[in-house]
Amino acid sequence: MPRSVSEQTVVVVGASSGIGRASALAFGREGARVVVAARSGDDLESLVTEIRDAGGDAYAVPTDVADAEQLRRLAAAAVSRYGGIDTWVNVAAVTVYGRVEEITDEEYERVLQVNVMGQVHGTRAALPHLRARGGGAVIGIGSVESYRAVPLHAPYTMSKFAVRAFYDTLRMELAEEGAPIGVTTILPVGIDTPFFEHARSHGDRLPKPPPPIYAPEVVAAAVVRAAKSPTREVPVGAPAVAFLLGQRFSPALTDALMAAGGMLSKAQQSRRPDDNRDNLDAPMPGTGRTRGVRPTLALRHSLFTRLIGQRSRPGDLLTRAVTRLQGRSDATGSGGQQG
Repeated sequence: MPRSVSEQTVVVVGASSGIGRASALAFGREGARVVVAARSGDDLESLVTEIRDAGGDAYAVPTDVADAEQLRRLAAAAVSRYGGIDTWVNVAAVTVYGRVEEITDEEYERVLQVNVMGQVHGTRAALPHLRARGGGAVIGIGSVESYRAVPLHAPYTMSKFAVRAFYDTLRMELAEEGAPIGVTTILPVGIDTPFFEHARSHGDRLPKPPPPIYAPEVVAAAVVRAAKSPTREVPVGAPAVAFLLGQRFSPALTDALMAAGGMLSKAQQSRRPDDNRDNLDAPMPGTGRTRGVRPTLALRHSLFTRLIGQRSRPGDLLTRAVTRLQGRSDATGSGGQQG
């Protein structure tokens, strides 16, 4: 079982704003030693100050997730400062809104580079240190779009499908190895964060999440629980059920419903004009907040996630059993060879 959060060193990648910032603050309140990383050094420093002012322990390492070497240096810095890593959280993401033909080749490539390869680089940097610690947790922020595509969001949806496939593969390989490292994919619905203000848009209006919208602290609570007790996937927000079941039982019908009258496309566009600012290629300074700037009615709790979404399922229990058996088998085999 993972250590209690108060005994853990946690690395949160993509911590400058939104879900990442809310997660870092939540870990700090739980007593974890928190290493925070993102491109924006100023926003990281304000986050470290906020955690320390609340009595926590935090350390900032400015990092660009598109650079694998920077993530290896981040992991080394966490180990150098705190002696090891217990939980690694991959949050960093960027996005572009627009129709498939409007989005440029370079924009597709950049979203995939950050959202997919950033999580791959981060996980690969973390794994040797988690093994050295005797186990731990990798937590990746996916999306309900990891299962269900939506219009105007092709690069992001592609990236989240890929992230889910990556963690599914890793989870099986670690179980096969007998490594006690939990792998959890978090699947949020629409969350009230600056993510949408940071987005690049090919439309004339600023993007927004379709309702109902949840506060980022709801996702952060799920992330902290996954560090305590990893489960395979955690849908955050009751509407996730509709996304997952629609894709599972009738994807063609779901396509038709989402396309009818441009319903979902319209639900992703706010009334505010787009300001032509985004963080696709460089960070936006002074945006270190958990919430978006516009007043939003955001739900602060998800009973579904707490009671159902976070529960271990029979498959989780079986995977843990396989991991334990493989670990014992490998240990016995190694002992026999040494003797």
